[in-house]
Amino acid sequence: MRRKSKLSVVLLLLFAASLGFADAQRGTVVRVESVYIAPDTTSAKLTDVDRGYEIIVLETSRDWLKVEAMLSEEKAITGWMMGKAVVQTSTPNGDRIVFGEAVDSEDQGSQRHGRRGAAQDAMRLYYRVFDLFPNSPIAGEALYRAADIRWQIDKADVVSRPSAHERDPNLREGMNEDYMKQVIKKFPGTKWADLAAFHLLENKMCGDWQGSSKCPEKEAGIYEKYASEHPQSPATAEALYDAASRYAALIEIYKTENQQKKSDESKTKALAAAQKLTSQFSQGDWGARGQTLLYLIEQGIPTYGNAQ
Repeated sequence: MRRKSKLSVVLLLLFAASLGFADAQRGTVVRVESVYIAPDTTSAKLTDVDRGYEIIVLETSRDWLKVEAMLSEEKAITGWMMGKAVVQTSTPNGDRIVFGEAVDSEDQGSQRHGRRGAAQDAMRLYYRVFDLFPNSPIAGEALYRAADIRWQIDKADVVSRPSAHERDPNLREGMNEDYMKQVIKKFPGTKWADLAAFHLLENKMCGDWQGSSKCPEKEAGIYEKYASEHPQSPATAEALYDAASRYAALIEIYKTENQQKKSDESKTKALAAAQKLTSQFSQGDWGARGQTLLYLIEQGIPTYGNAQ
């Protein structure tokens, strides 16, 4: 009976602790904040926490918060932090505050002499909007923007490798698709899902055509299929242009392969795709580029190769 009683006490304590953790507020910082061993700036500093990292608030003491800062999946730091720059799930307009800081960080990251690490800050902050405020009307856009920044960072690394010039996309390492797929899963049927699906096409593209018809023929079909399946996507016009430009390139490529019939068929397909683009998207950059492409095809002006 004594052993059973002790076990009950242990289980009760564990249950109480789990309830306390469940009640803990989650948040993030919108400025770099230091974590101290005690609620006093003269105490030992444990670390600095950059924008966008997850914060779990365990306790409060005046202007101080005892927090667990999640610095990675494997690393967490517990200590005291000033609470001024911590946006919690209970903060009024917290989603827009974090989103606004993400926009500012993204802008900094795009500037030549912008804040170092600003793009990564923006990526974390955008993701935190989705993570902390999943029911926010801007959660879908925030998750997509986080995935887009991560995609661009990955892409810069991928294209710097020698394998980036491989004709077969299976012979090169592509961008991480997990985060774009998360957008599609969490926000199906939205323009953010459409844009994420368009990004995923990049991993199916050849690194270098190497003058062969195989790559542009395959890619044109991929882009045409996307435009057909995502007619309301913000990327539909770009997909149609990508398809038309590849069919236009095939006009000359097939000539080098002594396949005049296929060259003529490619011209017909290029004209059809370009006309569809200019009729459906007469306004905007892609429509204008489609009009130029249509003119070049009609005039018999090569758009690819030495003849260009």
